[in-house]
Amino acid sequence: MPYKNKPTEKLFYKMGEVAEIFEVNVSLIRFWVKEFDILKPHKNKKGNRLFTKKDLDNFKVIYHLVKERGFTLEGAKMKLKENKEDTINNFEIVNHLRDIRGFLVKLREEL
Repeated sequence: MPYKNKPTEKLFYKMGEVAEIFEVNVSLIRFWVKEFDILKPHKNKKGNRLFTKKDLDNFKVIYHLVKERGFTLEGAKMKLKENKEDTINNFEIVNHLRDIRGFLVKLREEL
């Protein structure tokens, strides 16, 4: 029976990789780490920040609030402190609706 390759998911992402994922500067990632308490990167012996999948999910929420919805940093901090779970759930719902919309637009183009 042949071995099936499963796509591997990284345990840790370097700061440059995170910046590429979100298409922002490394300095913005560094700044957000200082500003938001929910971002807690691990540091290796050299002092490089290493981000987990959970950190990436938190970055997605922060990016959504600040860049897409236009919150100030203070407003985003307050929103996350008030009701973090509701904010994350709303973010997931918005992403799911975008995926559905993309599928429907693609389907319409094919018809």
